Amino acid sequence: MNTKVTIAGVTLSNPVMTASGTFGSGMEYSDFVDLNRLGAVVTKGVANVPWQGNPTPRVAETYGGMLNAIGLQNPGIDVFVERDIPFLQKYDTKIIVNVCGKTVKDYVEVVERLADEPVDMLEINVSCPNVKEGAIAFGQKPESLYDITSQIKKKAKQPVIMKLSPNVTDIAEMARAAEAAGADALSMINTITGMKIDIHRRKFALANKTGGLSGPAIKPVAVRMVYQASHAVKIPIIGMGGIANAEDAIEFLLAGASAVAVGAMNFVNPYAAVEVVEGIEAYMERYGIEDVTELIGAVEER
Repeated sequence: MNTKVTIAGVTLSNPVMTASGTFGSGMEYSDFVDLNRLGAVVTKGVANVPWQGNPTPRVAETYGGMLNAIGLQNPGIDVFVERDIPFLQKYDTKIIVNVCGKTVKDYVEVVERLADEPVDMLEINVSCPNVKEGAIAFGQKPESLYDITSQIKKKAKQPVIMKLSPNVTDIAEMARAAEAAGADALSMINTITGMKIDIHRRKFALANKTGGLSGPAIKPVAVRMVYQASHAVKIPIIGMGGIANAEDAIEFLLAGASAVAVGAMNFVNPYAAVEVVEGIEAYMERYGIEDVTELIGAVEER
């Protein structure tokens, strides 16, 4: 039984990874989770300088999920290179670094710093507010997405995964823009913009007013978008959004994803990602599937 998948020339032992921002760099989870069992660890977003993040409260529970407005708080690339990369190198898993920024120059600086570091792939978070565009996310306009992707590709030594925002009218158009600019892969979806109000205090649950909705509530939207994007582009897709168990993960694979990422469920169950790996293996055994790649895009068209 073969569970290996190859994305942009990088072979993972299985198609399961962690979603950025839900797993740190694995340090907090390493006492509970055998990181060697994961296909890859995707780090929290890393910027060229430390980011403080948004004011609190920054997290709120919702039906079937959670809202967060952390604001990509991170210690910056210097600390990341010194502390996080050496930690992850101790494990037999691929290292995917999530990169964030407020201008194209910010992103490029991080990408250049990582060029000679032992990391396997770069995931570019284009849901960051673009300060040059009045805080509209880089990933909300096809031309902005094309521009930042092409600029990063010029400097990147590792394969580039563009993490698409679902807060757009046509996800297929965005996927095509990223592919046309040279993206090696896509990851999707990022969180959906949402809001919660405390009716007793008549105040917003988040200091930022709005936040990113994640968790099982967004899974049907994510599966639909992965399916649409997989029919629009030829590059591989890493599917995410509400994956709680192996059944959810397999749904994404059948929709056209080459790999999957477990996000919000890590907060509920630290073992979630490894349980998804084990569940996929059990499913393959049950249905006599020799190679996990047989499942990619295998939903029957009626």
